[in-house]
Amino acid sequence: MLVLAICCTSLLIVTLDNTVLNVALPTLQREFDASVSGMQWTVDAYTLVLASLLMLAGSTADRIGRRRIFVAGLVIFTLGSVLCSLAPSLELLVAFRTVQAVGGSMLNPVAMSIISNTFTDPRERARAIGVWGGVAGISLAAGPLVGGVLVDSVGWRSIFLVNLPVGLAALFLTLRYVPESRAPKPRRPDPVGQLLVIVLLGALTYAIIEAPRAGWTSPLILGFAGTAALGLVGLLRYEPRRAEPLIDLRFFRSAPFSGATVIAVCAFAALSGFLFLSTLYLQDVLGLDALHAGLWMLPIAAMALVCGPLSGRLVGGRGPRIPLLIAGVTMTASGVLFAAFDAAAADGTRLIGYVLFGLGFGFVNAPITNTAVSGMPRAQAGVAAAVASTSRQIGTTLGVAVIGAVLASGVASSSHAKYAEDFTPASRPAWWIIAGCGLAVLVLGVVTSGRWARETAQRTADRLTDTR
Repeated sequence: MLVLAICCTSLLIVTLDNTVLNVALPTLQREFDASVSGMQWTVDAYTLVLASLLMLAGSTADRIGRRRIFVAGLVIFTLGSVLCSLAPSLELLVAFRTVQAVGGSMLNPVAMSIISNTFTDPRERARAIGVWGGVAGISLAAGPLVGGVLVDSVGWRSIFLVNLPVGLAALFLTLRYVPESRAPKPRRPDPVGQLLVIVLLGALTYAIIEAPRAGWTSPLILGFAGTAALGLVGLLRYEPRRAEPLIDLRFFRSAPFSGATVIAVCAFAALSGFLFLSTLYLQDVLGLDALHAGLWMLPIAAMALVCGPLSGRLVGGRGPRIPLLIAGVTMTASGVLFAAFDAAAADGTRLIGYVLFGLGFGFVNAPITNTAVSGMPRAQAGVAAAVASTSRQIGTTLGVAVIGAVLASGVASSSHAKYAEDFTPASRPAWWIIAGCGLAVLVLGVVTSGRWARETAQRTADRLTDTR
């Protein structure tokens, strides 16, 4: 339980920094005279680097020692947080956010691998992962609330400085209490695969974020889109030829594993897009300060806190289907409420929409993680957990990029005076995208949690065990 608490502490600070910056975006926009794309980059620089390096960190930890990588991650993340708090410009803030993310990439998948090797009983592991999912949900959803309190009381720089004492405490406890562990047969490095992942995610994110400004058919955007496509083709052709690839594509022969991966992308895209839209609406349209905007996010955090452990118990006792169905229905309903009925305009419907979304997001975390890890050989727990964590970060990155791009296209010609008036119609397509992400969670939850799906998972695990 102490090891679980230490791992959850690292998860708390890394995941909190995914969303804690949201309520500070209008402040940064005013202080640094930032555009919509500039605000997107302050969020996506962090999540993009996380997504690019998580699998490398997971496999490296399996090879040279999980505690060793975990400690290095805490040191780099804490240093990056201090640098962010001192950033004199938006460009340097974005650069320091990447330093943070390098450290963060060494924490979450490694922590999950440590948990998987500590809790060997499947039922206990599912419950531990439920706690993990609850912490992930509360830290993501509570980020805007914590950020709002700090921005209004101390200033936006304080949202990074709070990581210093937490990071140092986690470092001390890790060195004292977390045992070292390695995979019996870890995989060798795959630098080509890692480079292709970076090219794919980096080029795709750049194309989406910058397209509203440069034009969707401009040579620059088409060039980056083409580069992303080449990166994907390269991965699909190169990785299967390696004996020990960075991404073992055989994992995806398991329908539950593939479903969990896509569900993670959809759910976290919905969350990041939801928070991005809500923060800008509450502050730029309704004129709330950062604190009150953060308080409006409290229902999301509360529901995630309550539903995360409950979801873990359901997964442990009944399997992943029920939590995924609940998550899909409620997230879809929330998106439709904002898209079709303009729920943001009235306090009552806005509250209902936030509660529904928080409930859905609270239920979706545990089945994602448990499905990704439990169906794979324990020796590869770090890699399997890294794929799940990478899917979350890809979703977070794409959510901000796509939702921000849709919003930017809608308000591109708006003057400062008309921005608030044009925001609601411009955001409506983005809300439909969020509803679509919830519907995808629902459909995939049904398709990938039945008997056929479990049989594919068993066959995949047997093949992986036989070849290792």
